[in-house]
Amino acid sequence: MDSPQYVSAIIPARNEERAIARAVISLAEQPEVREIMVVNDQSSDGTGEVLRRLAAEQPKLRVVEAGPLPAGWVGKNHAAWLGAQDAACDWLLFTDADAVHLPGSTAGALTDAKSFGADVVSYSPGQEMHTWWERALIPFVFCRLSQLYSYATINDPDSPAAAANGQYLLIRRNTYEQLGGHAAVRDEVLEDVALARLAKPAGFRLHFAAGDQICRVRMYSSFGAMWEGWSKNLLPLITWPGQRVTRELLSVFPWIPVVCLLLTPWHAVFGVLGMVLLAGRHASYAGLLRKNRFPRSSVLYYLIGVGLYCGALVASDWGYARGKIAWKGREYPVVTPARRS
Repeated sequence: MDSPQYVSAIIPARNEERAIARAVISLAEQPEVREIMVVNDQSSDGTGEVLRRLAAEQPKLRVVEAGPLPAGWVGKNHAAWLGAQDAACDWLLFTDADAVHLPGSTAGALTDAKSFGADVVSYSPGQEMHTWWERALIPFVFCRLSQLYSYATINDPDSPAAAANGQYLLIRRNTYEQLGGHAAVRDEVLEDVALARLAKPAGFRLHFAAGDQICRVRMYSSFGAMWEGWSKNLLPLITWPGQRVTRELLSVFPWIPVVCLLLTPWHAVFGVLGMVLLAGRHASYAGLLRKNRFPRSSVLYYLIGVGLYCGALVASDWGYARGKIAWKGREYPVVTPARRS
């Protein structure tokens, strides 16, 4: 009979007073989670006070103060690394402060790890969207990423493709230590993908899947935070050596339908053709929404989503071209992904 498996949950938290309580409570209700390490990364809001109150109510919770950020580290990576150093269980669950874990999710993740022989289990959580700008951009981004990072390819041990989602990343402790943990990716903005890209060539098995039944996340509560977040992440997510931003822009923007519509004053047939082609784009997007478990009503935001996506991608490209990106009050030096060795 297999011995029970237990999990140490690790949450980096910087200015998360709005969301941290729900995340901690949802994890505390998971029987397999034996401890919850919240690393308070120099929060300037009420996060510390919320954590002090929660610690008095939740015996599983341990609060770690991150202290000053060392040179060469991204804040989230440093906080995750600190939490892992004090964790006691054989599985480490790295998750975000705005993730709400659904009942039975940890048991389900451990079952998937056993069923697929996986050393790293990651899910793309369900997305909570409360505003028009969330409904426009977030489904568009995730649908596009599903085309670039298919679960089947990532889970195929014979494929070099590797990815993970840091909103829910469960990893065997000994695997984490052999990879060097977050110290090995200390300067990576996309630390989740970077860890997966270390793990797979080293022979560790990945299991990446849709996670709408595992946890739910509201990634951004303001337009500014959403813009800053995707400006930070989009370029390294969609480019690689030999791939340029212009190619992605040409791929996703409906240039031909738009040009046809602009030519309508010259001949009505251009307008008809433009509308037909644009309807086809909407239909294709509706299929992607259904495949990725987003509400079909999000198709109404297709054109807005395209515009926001292209704008955020250009902003991301500009930030990387300047050599620095901003996130939560800090600036980090970055290298354009296509120039990485």
